[in-house]
Amino acid sequence: MADRNRKWMTEEVITYAYILLYIALSSGQIFFNKWVLSSKEINFPYPLGLTLLHMVFSSVLCFMLTKVLKIMNVEEGMTLDIYIYSVIPIGATFAMTLWLGNTAYLYISVAFAQMLKAIMPVAVFILGVAAGLEMMSCRMLLIMSVISFGVLIASYGEININWIGVVYQMGGVVGEALRLIFMEILVKRKGIKLNPISVMYYVSPCSALCLLIPWIFLEKPKMDEQGTWSFKPLVLTLNSLCTFALNLSVFLVISHTSALTIRVAGVVKDWVVVLLSALLFADTKLTLINIFGYAIAIAGVAAYNNTKLKKETSRASPNEAMQSVPSVSSSTSND
Repeated sequence: MADRNRKWMTEEVITYAYILLYIALSSGQIFFNKWVLSSKEINFPYPLGLTLLHMVFSSVLCFMLTKVLKIMNVEEGMTLDIYIYSVIPIGATFAMTLWLGNTAYLYISVAFAQMLKAIMPVAVFILGVAAGLEMMSCRMLLIMSVISFGVLIASYGEININWIGVVYQMGGVVGEALRLIFMEILVKRKGIKLNPISVMYYVSPCSALCLLIPWIFLEKPKMDEQGTWSFKPLVLTLNSLCTFALNLSVFLVISHTSALTIRVAGVVKDWVVVLLSALLFADTKLTLINIFGYAIAIAGVAAYNNTKLKKETSRASPNEAMQSVPSVSSSTSND
């Protein structure tokens, strides 16, 4: 009995350690990206280039871990047809999400960007209805209205609002919503179950290629002209490594808990980011209207996640629910 209790406590401690690791890495990566893109010390205001670096680094590291060192396994069942019609759209929309989301940091504060991301379930629901994956109901309409109302109030309370940054952030939200819809189609209609490592293995090279083409035309000429190829490689490598570690922490949390846990942890992370950004960055000035609106939006997000989880658990066994990729959280991390 004592050994059983000790084993249970050890598992609980490990689980909470993984959750705290995810929250710390996710929050830290957002601040790290903001610092790299905005600070004069690093002098690297190239969100497209930074995102491209992340995807290339992730592609190489995934290949090393799965094919060379064979520390992790890639889920089987991928075919050329599935890759062309499912993985490529996922990779393209993922690239769009990260590019536009990171670009928004050049114009708006981290806290305000997180508040705008709370609108994500609304975008996912609308696109899901259009794709035939979601059913319109009075309950869901009420939840979507609560989230939208909260985001509007939070935006109204923003003192230094920059509409260019808002457009970039909303573009990133739309890109992430499209990615989640394609993920849903991949799982439901193609019957493919992918853990986060497998998703990174298949999607990262595609995203890197999608980012490389616009980078050649949009940012490479600027980097050549301004002579910023002398950036600090150690800082950017560490930044890319943190991004990969964040994705790995998602895998660890899901494998030891459930999709609901990662969503709840995501909500906690969002609040941590919002509050810490007010302390760390001079461009962040939170108002009571900001906080009140964001609290309303998060309440709507929690209701949405709870509704989605009940639907998922009614369709799948507990083991399948643990292994599947979470459909949506309150936000995505801009890595």
